[in-house]
Amino acid sequence: MITADPAKMDAKPQTTFSIKLAETQAELEAAQRLRYNVFVEELGGGGTMVDHAARLEIDRFDPYFDHLLLTDSARGEVVGVYRIMRRDQAEAAGQFYSADEYDLSTLLNSNRNVLELGRSCLHPAYRGGMAMFHLWNGLARYIADHDIEILFGVASFHGTDISKLSEALSLLHHRHLAPQDLRVRAQPAAFQRMDLIAEDQLDTRAAMLAVPALIKAYLRLGGFVGEGAYIDHAFNTTDVCLILDTARMNARQAKLYQGPAA
Repeated sequence: MITADPAKMDAKPQTTFSIKLAETQAELEAAQRLRYNVFVEELGGGGTMVDHAARLEIDRFDPYFDHLLLTDSARGEVVGVYRIMRRDQAEAAGQFYSADEYDLSTLLNSNRNVLELGRSCLHPAYRGGMAMFHLWNGLARYIADHDIEILFGVASFHGTDISKLSEALSLLHHRHLAPQDLRVRAQPAAFQRMDLIAEDQLDTRAAMLAVPALIKAYLRLGGFVGEGAYIDHAFNTTDVCLILDTARMNARQAKLYQGPAA
């Protein structure tokens, strides 16, 4: 899942970051520990494989993903993570993680290189500033190395009370719905309509303020949302599927995505 619940604190400007893929069990557990802090403690999520004693957020897909780690070099602490899965890794796992929530056949039948993003989160003290751009910069290098053309993944609103999310979901549906060649659809079991308020009845400013910051960041990059939201009671979230076609990004968007040189 692509988390989207920013805090207002930020890392100090002089912070030096390093970024790499997890290579050891200890590095994987550092990612899972940060995920526990964010998804379980902060957002109230859960899951059958969560290890509360060790404070690790785990699921069955972890062994198949690559785990991108952002480390504060001075502190030696992992402060940001991205979980990323190529098509060959999904085949080994039996499916993409998002397939439980969305019918991905439109993307999978496109004959283009796709990459699933998930479990993205930052330590609270590093949100709202340069840390996310460094994480994106590392992701951009990974995308270039693997010739990725389409990025996708579920992104979350906190909570499952649709009445509180109706304006934001409606805005996403009316203004940012994916074109047909990219349009995935939420699985019927937990499908939630997003066109809840007519576009001409929306308070656009209020609706956009209710959209989590990371979702807005992907929209600024030229991203789209799939059709329908998915209610995830286990994680206490309402999910939308974000899709980003690198071929549709203009030069300015690509520069925003790649961020500063690492």
